[in-house]
This record gives sequence, C-alpha cells and structure tokens, in this order.
Amino acid sequence: MVYKDYCIALLFPAGLRTRAAGDIPLSHSKVELVMMRGLIIFTVLFVAVLARETFEGHQVLRIVPKNEVQLSLLKNLEEMIEFELDIWKGVTGVSFPVDVRVPPHTLQFFKSYLNSHDLEYSTMIEDIQAIVDVEREQMESTARFAQPRNTDSFDYGNYHTLAEIYSFQDMLVAENPNFVSKIVIGQSYEGRPLNVLKFSTGGSNRPAIWVDTGIHSREWVTQASALWFAKKIVTDYGKDPALTAILNNMDIFLEIATNPDGYYFTHTSNRMWRKTRKPNPGSTCYGVDPNRNWNSGFGEPGASSNPCSETYRGTSPHSESEVKSIVDFVQSHRNIKAFISIHSYSQMLLYPYGYTTAPAKDQAELVQNPLSGGFTIFPQCCDVNCSVEFFLGSGTC
Repeated sequence: MVYKDYCIALLFPAGLRTRAAGDIPLSHSKVELVMMRGLIIFTVLFVAVLARETFEGHQVLRIVPKNEVQLSLLKNLEEMIEFELDIWKGVTGVSFPVDVRVPPHTLQFFKSYLNSHDLEYSTMIEDIQAIVDVEREQMESTARFAQPRNTDSFDYGNYHTLAEIYSFQDMLVAENPNFVSKIVIGQSYEGRPLNVLKFSTGGSNRPAIWVDTGIHSREWVTQASALWFAKKIVTDYGKDPALTAILNNMDIFLEIATNPDGYYFTHTSNRMWRKTRKPNPGSTCYGVDPNRNWNSGFGEPGASSNPCSETYRGTSPHSESEVKSIVDFVQSHRNIKAFISIHSYSQMLLYPYGYTTAPAKDQAELVQNPLSGGFTIFPQCCDVNCSVEFFLGSGTC
C-alpha cells in the first residue's frame, strides 16, 4: 500500500477574543485544553489520511490475445495472485482486449511475463492516482457551494456521496408525492438502508420494471446515471410518448445505491473497492462480489471461491443482505416483467444466462433489440466482463 505525503498545520491561538474584553490571554490550563483538542483533531485527520488507500504508480494495461493459446493464458490471470491484478475487462475472445490494473511492485514482473509469452500490451493509464486526484478535487470544489434545495438545482454533472444520494431521493419524493415513493427493502451489512424509488401512476401490484445501479460500488458513473434517470422519469412523463405509455401501464423500481457500504468505502478509503464490506470468516479479506452471489449457477465457472478475489461468490447464494433483499422483494412482488442491472466500462449489452452456453429461448429477439445500438451484444446477464461464447459468469442474475 502506498500513501501520499501530507502536511497538516495547526494554529494555536495566543488569546481568546470576546466582545467585552478583546484579547484575553489564556490561562495555563486553558492553553493545555486547546492544545489537547488540537492534537485530537490532528490525530483524527492523520488517521483519516492514512486510512485512504492511494494508487500511485498503478497502471492499467490493455492486452490483446492473438490466438487461442494466448487466450488460454489470459483466462488464468485472475488466479495468478502473485501479480495482484485487478481485472477491469475480462477475457472474451481472440482480438478482444483485456484490461488489467497492476500495482507498481508487480508491474515489471507482470510485463516480463507478458513479453515472455509474446502477449502484446499497451499502457492505457500511466498513473491511476493522478486521475483519482482530479476526480476528488472536482468533488471537493463542488462541495464548497451551497447544497441544493431541490432536484432542479441538483448537480447531475458530478459524482455525489452516499449522503447526497439519500438526500436527493428524499427531495424527489417530497416534490412528487403522487408519483414517486421510497421503499426500504432491507439493510446493508453495516446497517445502511437499501432504498428503492418507485415510480407509479396508480394501481396495485401492476406489472413492473426493476432497475439497479452500483452493485459494483466503484462504478460511480452508474449511480450518477441513475440520479439522472430518476429526474428524467419525473420530468418526461406526459411529454415522452414511450415513457408515458410504459408508466401508464407499469411501475418502475429504481435502486440507485445497491451496494451502499461499498460505495461509502470508495469515497472514504479505497476508490477501487468493488465488493460488499462484510468480513469473511477465516480470512483477512473483506467482501463478496454481490453480482456473483445470486442463486443462478452458483459456484460454477466464472466466480471465485477465494475470499480475496474480486469475484468471490460468498459462502452461499444470497448470503449478502444486499442481494437477498432484492430477491425477497422481487419474489414477493411476483409481477416483475423486466430486470435490468446497469454496470460501467465495457459497453456490452448482456442477457441470460451467464452460467451456461445454451442459448436463451428468445435469443434471436434479444439480439435484434433496438436498445443494443452502440453495444457489443453477448448472451449473458449482469456482469460487464463476460460473454457466454468465451467466458462463463456463474452466480450472476
């Protein structure tokens, strides 16, 4: 783990200014009290800085396999724990790129491995921390302004903290009480509410569409997109014919922060955190990949049994409260007609089923879906790093 150098200056006052007496020298005991408080503040700030993992020198490499032999080598990357790789775009096929984040202390060893197997690669990102710093500076700059009082003044062009997302949800409900409601379907491991926005024009147990974002917590653009979706639904109902027709006949359920513990952790400690935050018994590694925790080919190829893996499936299906809460809600509703999970990075439209190579019964219709424009279509569901032609992703929905 690499940490940045920080310098924190504390100024101790020589006196206290009061309205009555101006500058009054502090007594010895008061000086000690002020210094003690200052030291406590310094300690808290110092611990907070050290608690945030940085990614100085981490690079993202793009590797392109040229044949089946190289493809086979790349399929084993996740199990090569000695390189401590973080796979951003997984193996799909010959000539399809594979993107991996490599820490600085294994970078040269990994490059040597690639060269020894004649695997072509290029450097996509020279230093991840430089990008993270810019991102954080933009958020901190925005935070200096007054907080929005309504969803019209909300900043949809920037990323937001979990508290800001929760505040947005409450504002949207308050502004549209006859159209939007908030349902709490459960709690995360750390006790945060699992909020779902319901958009409905009336009626009970109508056919519905489920949409979730942020199940992989570091994919911030998905939560940000969902905020925009929510506002767009409210503003475009009655104006956009397609959306209006859907909402006149169906409800929409939108879970923006599907993995709130992980999302909070990406803001406070580790920007690259992907999983949940529940401790794993017998391991020092935390969290489960909630997108490998569904009871859908659980434990088959495409998910890991290693608690330290980014694709660790968990001890059993639905072991994560974040996943089980969705399952319980969908099963109790009994009239969900479409289930959409939004991820980022790979520009793929994936459909069932991730645990088998057998085609879905309506595969031809899914391939011709007009929503597929601009995406690479693979017969899989929910995970951005898989396609059934080349890679199985068990435990995905």
